[in-house]
Amino acid sequence: MMTQKDLEKYLWSAAVILRGTIDAGDYKQYIFPLMFFKRISDVYDEEFEIALAESDNDLVYAAFAEHHHFQIPEGAHWNDVRETTVNIGLALQNAMRAIEQANPDTLHGIFGDASWTNKERLTDAMLTNLIEHYSQQKLNLKNVPDDKLGNAYEYLIKEFADDSGHTAAEFYTNRTVVKLMTMIMDPQPGESVYDPTCGSGGLLLNCALHLKSEGKEYRTLKLYGQEINLLTSAIARMNMFMHGIEEFDIVRGDTLANPGLLENDELKKFNVILANPPYSIKSWDKDSFINDPYGRNVWGTPPQGCADYAFEQHIHKSMNEENGRCIQLWPHGILFRDSEKKMRKAMIETDTVECVIALGKNLFYNSSMESALLIRRTNKSNKTKGKVLFINAFDEVKDEKTISYLLEGHIDKIFKSYSDYTDLDGFSRVVSNEDIMKNDGSLLVTNYIKSTRISDVSTIKFEDVFAKWNENSTALKSSMNSLFENIELGAES
Repeated sequence: MMTQKDLEKYLWSAAVILRGTIDAGDYKQYIFPLMFFKRISDVYDEEFEIALAESDNDLVYAAFAEHHHFQIPEGAHWNDVRETTVNIGLALQNAMRAIEQANPDTLHGIFGDASWTNKERLTDAMLTNLIEHYSQQKLNLKNVPDDKLGNAYEYLIKEFADDSGHTAAEFYTNRTVVKLMTMIMDPQPGESVYDPTCGSGGLLLNCALHLKSEGKEYRTLKLYGQEINLLTSAIARMNMFMHGIEEFDIVRGDTLANPGLLENDELKKFNVILANPPYSIKSWDKDSFINDPYGRNVWGTPPQGCADYAFEQHIHKSMNEENGRCIQLWPHGILFRDSEKKMRKAMIETDTVECVIALGKNLFYNSSMESALLIRRTNKSNKTKGKVLFINAFDEVKDEKTISYLLEGHIDKIFKSYSDYTDLDGFSRVVSNEDIMKNDGSLLVTNYIKSTRISDVSTIKFEDVFAKWNENSTALKSSMNSLFENIELGAES
């Protein structure tokens, strides 16, 4: 069995083969489909051998569909492509399409739309190197269990994000923030979890892994997501399978223009919603939202230059009425911008806003922008009704050059404060909805808890400053006199 470190090194080495000819941002469209193709081929062989042993070497029995997670048609196995010597890209493409067609309910479109036949980008020699590299190890369940492969897959997603920079935000959310979001949402067995802009599926997966780590039945969790990008939605689906998760539904499409998860011609409702939506989108169909067929414009229509509250209202309409809860990672603008004041006030009036957590800077990829978590609940407890908890966690962050992250101590401190729902000097404060509305409906944390990063000039008294200056001047004068006296005494002797 491969160690986690060896597996990660082995998988990342495949990307190194592409360096120099393929942009770092494009690695994922080739590496992930190849890796998944190898995985399902090796697992198919493993299942075939198990069935063969059970049936006293009955080849027909071993090939029965019920013995296999996925069907691999004749000529579409990894080994078939490996034996190809010319036009390898075409052989790969044909094999992947054949597998998708043989598994229409689970694998339709999962290999993405990469151009495997473009020999200017992928020569036969390069593809041979890639295939031979992957052929060195068996990626079956015995050699690489689901949890190990899933961790390695997440490792690759992060490495690709680090390498590609500008494309990272499309499919990667800071994992330490994801952990905090999952702890706050506290998904339970049997509940439904939804991410309307799911990227590579990290937020959804972490809910299942959170339950698994607690020893609870995670396989009954129902995971749903929508992603606009074809490749990224395919990566999300592969990500689920790589982690051994099979009960999920991830649809491709524009969540605002064409929500894909419906029930009785209305938006499907979910117990838990987690999201890191694309922020301040300008090119969206505002005109259609004015007359939205799903009634999502409950608080109004956002301005053309910023679709943030379109996503927030979509989430609002998607929450289960009895125990729906949601958590969104947003830049701070959504909390105070004048252009959205009317909608923000309408949101506060629903009494669904439970908590706002101001996080530190640099938690978004390729941006030093500060972020905040907006937490809402359809059915708040008696303790939280009519109130909002503000948490100032600006300083709870480990700042690195390219990306910051939360340490365990940061996560524990923030989560405890959220759970306690009480005032803590300089860190958290419970404020009534009435007082928030008096403050023009602003949800900006620093309006309620002073930031340690900024001196509040209004609290500084001139006489205190003058007294301190005078005290320091007297001390300095005394020190200087003593110094000169010592110099003179030294000269005399």
